[in-house]
Amino acid sequence: MRPGNAVPRQPSLSDALIPLATLALLIGGSLALFGLDALDGPIQVALVLCAGVAALVAVKNGHEWAEVQTAGQGAMASVTSAVFILLAVGALIGTWNLSGTIPTLVYYGIQVLAPGWYYAATALICAVVALSIGSSWTTAGTIGVGLVGIATMLGVSPAITAGAVISGAYLGDKTSPLSETTILTAQMVKVDVYAHIRRQVWTSVPAFLVALAVFFVLGLAHVGETEDTVSTTTELDALSDVFWISPVNLLPLVLLAYLSIRKVPASLALIASALFAGALAAFTQPEVVAAFVSGTGNVVVESIKAVWQAMATGFDIDTGLTEVDQLVSRGGMDSMLLTLWLIFGAVTFGALLEHFGLIARLVDPMIASATSTGRLFLTVFACGFGLNVVAGDQYIALVLPSRVFRLEFAQRGLAPTNLSRLAADSGTVTSPLVPWNSCGAFMGATLGVSTLLYAPYAIFCYASPLLSVVYGYTGFRIEKTEPLDAAKERT
Repeated sequence: MRPGNAVPRQPSLSDALIPLATLALLIGGSLALFGLDALDGPIQVALVLCAGVAALVAVKNGHEWAEVQTAGQGAMASVTSAVFILLAVGALIGTWNLSGTIPTLVYYGIQVLAPGWYYAATALICAVVALSIGSSWTTAGTIGVGLVGIATMLGVSPAITAGAVISGAYLGDKTSPLSETTILTAQMVKVDVYAHIRRQVWTSVPAFLVALAVFFVLGLAHVGETEDTVSTTTELDALSDVFWISPVNLLPLVLLAYLSIRKVPASLALIASALFAGALAAFTQPEVVAAFVSGTGNVVVESIKAVWQAMATGFDIDTGLTEVDQLVSRGGMDSMLLTLWLIFGAVTFGALLEHFGLIARLVDPMIASATSTGRLFLTVFACGFGLNVVAGDQYIALVLPSRVFRLEFAQRGLAPTNLSRLAADSGTVTSPLVPWNSCGAFMGATLGVSTLLYAPYAIFCYASPLLSVVYGYTGFRIEKTEPLDAAKERT
């Protein structure tokens, strides 16, 4: 019990600003001191310290430490599914390399995809895959990994390719009826999911066309910088010498697509595909399996050990060619541990800010000052993107603005579909741009390209929210309803 059953004080503006100022100081300091290596531990430490500052502010305002612990436990519970997906992706990358699935994707992809239109083709492929299965994470963790690998072999930019992967993956994610974020956004704003998707098309499709045009120009600009045919042929020969290249190796990808379409939970589908790839490797890549575990002669034991090790610590090989080794020597659940540390720190910090009213203290004055539709739209965007930065989780960035602004939109006679589109453009699409956000951390770890390197090239993630805000100022595609009586009770 609190002393005298005292009621905790409401946070002041300075209370809300102190944790954010600490975040800016520590994140900026870690980047200044460590550069891109800041994501290997320093930023994680910064986020944990920021969570500590937010906790101290809550205690200062009269909250008990037990409340802080409960809020932190809620943060951990909120990312449980993300934890298992991350670990499953790590295991899948390891066994897909062991089975030759990723090498086969790269081998065929190099021969089909030309450097001049590679970035645009990458965005299109990922858009189709994500639209089909409804998951940007699964798209990036499977076909995206292969496409970034192909970029390295072709000599085009892995950073631009990663930006193209994310642009395509998030177009599919936010316009697919199978996407959990699409369904969640529609539910929070209380609109039909298909009505929500139809309204999103007005920002998503033009934004993706802009991204395709940029990627096409970038592809033409990089043609002269690509590697020569002799180098690429040498690397293809090395892949075919080490692995048995065959369409059979793509069966784990087919299985994953089938399970995703059947709406099997992502973590289960990924683990099933990883195990299937490991079992397949025993028959299709016996020499690779034997070399990986320093074969003892017992094929069954070797195969089990190889799959287990690939899922745990990843696959590695020494072919004598650096590019090939970097491509296939990846994966393992342990490769995701730094990313999980990052996510834990970020969502705990964000949960404390939300639970103890620090975010609301900042958002309420923003709503009051948004006197026009355009300014209201800009405020929603700032809230969604800001939550991706300070809360580190796209679900918080989706749910909180949808909940906070729903009544405001109704009172101003703005249809809820306006808010659902804007919330998706602000919360979902900008999440992979933040290195410590769960989405940004996942994409960086999975694609093997730092968030800070690919972020400038994730064109769709800028264009889509920009169009949403522009629509708010111009009135284009803004639907109106009868204004709700302000005296009605908040629902």
